[in-house]
Amino acid sequence: MENNVIIRQIRYIFDFKDSKMIELFALVEHKVTIEQVHNWMKKEDQPSYKPMQDEELAHFLNGLIIFKRGKREGPPPQAEKSLNNNLILRKLKIALNFKDFDIIDTLSLVKLNISKHELSAFFRNPKQDQYRICKDQFLRNFLFGLQKKYRPTKDKA
Repeated sequence: MENNVIIRQIRYIFDFKDSKMIELFALVEHKVTIEQVHNWMKKEDQPSYKPMQDEELAHFLNGLIIFKRGKREGPPPQAEKSLNNNLILRKLKIALNFKDFDIIDTLSLVKLNISKHELSAFFRNPKQDQYRICKDQFLRNFLFGLQKKYRPTKDKA
């Protein structure tokens, strides 16, 4: 999945305003401007759209972890230079303090059933035989599940 799509969806799920977005980056001592945030939120075909780099998304996710879980002793976490869906899923799991059953419940909101064993394969060491790559569709469904959990739509009467 594109980093811009991921950050846009997370912003929507938690209803983060521009100031909160900048604050999340500041929690890991990474300075961003309101213009950068606006450019990341734009669609690809819009003028001044800027693709978000992996390292920038890693800073954001690390800031989200600190915002949701609290700051730990010592220096802020270092942002990874390269991200994959498995790492993004892990960071979201940490930020939300989710256990495996929380992820399974969230996925069930979008009618995606997965066993605890299948889920644990995403969090294994890539060198293990049981390791599985988290594909875009799985991460997309998890984000949609989070959206249903944190921003449920009202039934129209």
